[in-house]
Amino acid sequence: MTSDADRELYERAVAVAARAYAPYSKFHVGAAIRARDGRVFEGVNVENAAYPLGVCAEKSALTTAVTEGCGPGQIEVLAVTASPCGGCRQWLVEFGLDRVVYASANGDVRTVTPDELLPDTFEL
Repeated sequence: MTSDADRELYERAVAVAARAYAPYSKFHVGAAIRARDGRVFEGVNVENAAYPLGVCAEKSALTTAVTEGCGPGQIEVLAVTASPCGGCRQWLVEFGLDRVVYASANGDVRTVTPDELLPDTFEL
């Protein structure tokens, strides 16, 4: 079940998606994360002509949070407008988020744990 606060965070992700830089795929993704202290950080996907150099919205939001002093265990929830890719799922596990709110392939907004998204993960 998605709480009202998490749905509001998801709506921020939807709004920020318009600022994505996606000239190749035209697939604009937005993310918003809420730290345990209440601060919210946003991110968007940023593509590059050399495809592997692009940045996912989730990573963009997480790096902004880290820049502002949030580390693993300090981020409560991430909302994103698409299902996270495998690499981002590892980031979500490593940062110790409680939950992830995202739009599934059929458009339903789902709330799950990072472990549900990436079972049998590893930690160093």
